[in-house]
Order: sequence, then structure tokens, then C-alpha cells
Amino acid sequence: MTQYFTHRTLGLLFATAIALGAFEAYAQKTGSKTPTSQEEPSTQILSDTLHYDDVKRESTFTGNVVMTRGLMTLNSDKLVLNEDAEGFQFGVATVAPGKRVFIRQDRPENFEVIEGIGQVGEYNGKDETFDLIGQAVVTRFICGKKFDNVSGQKVRYYQKTDTYEAYSGPDSVNPGGRVRSVAQPRARAEAAVAECKARQGTAPAPAPTR
Repeated sequence: MTQYFTHRTLGLLFATAIALGAFEAYAQKTGSKTPTSQEEPSTQILSDTLHYDDVKRESTFTGNVVMTRGLMTLNSDKLVLNEDAEGFQFGVATVAPGKRVFIRQDRPENFEVIEGIGQVGEYNGKDETFDLIGQAVVTRFICGKKFDNVSGQKVRYYQKTDTYEAYSGPDSVNPGGRVRSVAQPRARAEAAVAECKARQGTAPAPAPTR
């Protein structure tokens, strides 16, 4: 079973996490001179080891990998970034059994935090898709509280159309391997933001605990 839906806020998480991060990480290793806006945040990747293969045009980060770009963070045990002969970028983030790839995007202007987890994270620059695979869950927090949620065996985001597909399967976190989506009405979300602003002034929302 496949469930189709659209949600702009979740798109910001996926697009930022891999599409931009993968390219910049590769560019840093190869010395690419691709111009970027001064306002764009830099990408930093921390890991225990880094192996770069110039022939394969591939960077492999292993051990406690933390990729940060602006207010986006990705955590995994291994991150492989590469570019094909046509110039398309690809990325795969993996973890040890029992752990989850973790992606977080802070949106303090809206008092929001978007978090995604899965056993594997894959980015395909040619198709412009990002997948969270295996017990995939994406959650939106407003003012530190859980608000919207979608889960399944896989959640796929299409950059070109800003749309999603959530797939059922045996590796779903839900009973019977089903897809589950909980979306609050826009009016309720706006009310939650207004309440948070009134309570905290202009300060950003507190970070939800993992």
C-alpha cells in the first residue's frame, strides 16, 4: 500500500539534509569552485574516519558521523557521498542494527522542529528523491510538542514536486506494516504557534528531547 500526501515543512527537512549537504561535502573534498551565496550556511561533517577515492569520486565517513548545515543535523554511523559521470550527486547514510539514522531541521521562525528517523537514508540526485527506509518516522514539533507525524516502512520525498509517498511493509513501525499519518488542521497549528509566541515572546521553541 502506498499513501500520497504533500507537506511543505517536511520537504525542508529532506531537501536540506542530503541534497545540499551531499553536494557541498563532495565539493569540499575535490576543491570544486562552484559559487555559492554568502548567506548559505557551510556544511560540516564530523566522523572518526574519512576515506576519499578520487577514481570513484566517493567520500566515505565512518564512526559517529554528524553532518551539520545551518540548523540541520544528520547523525549516522556511516555516510557515503559520491558523484556520477553526469555530475549527479548521491548519498547513503546507514547505522548499525538496532540504531536509526536521525535527521533534524530547526525552524525557529515558526517555533518548529522537524525530525526524521529510519534504518537507512538515501538521496538520489538524478531523480531528486530522498528516502528514509526501514521503520521510517517523520515528526513535526511545535513549541517542543509533537504535532504531525507520518510513518511506514519507507517515506520518500520528491524535490521536484514537493510531494511524498509513504509505503507500508514488514519493516513499518505500525501494526500490520501499515502506513500511519497524523496531520493537524492548519488552524490548530497556527493557534499553537500564536500560543507559543505569547508564552515565550520571540524566543525560539525549546528543542524536543530525543
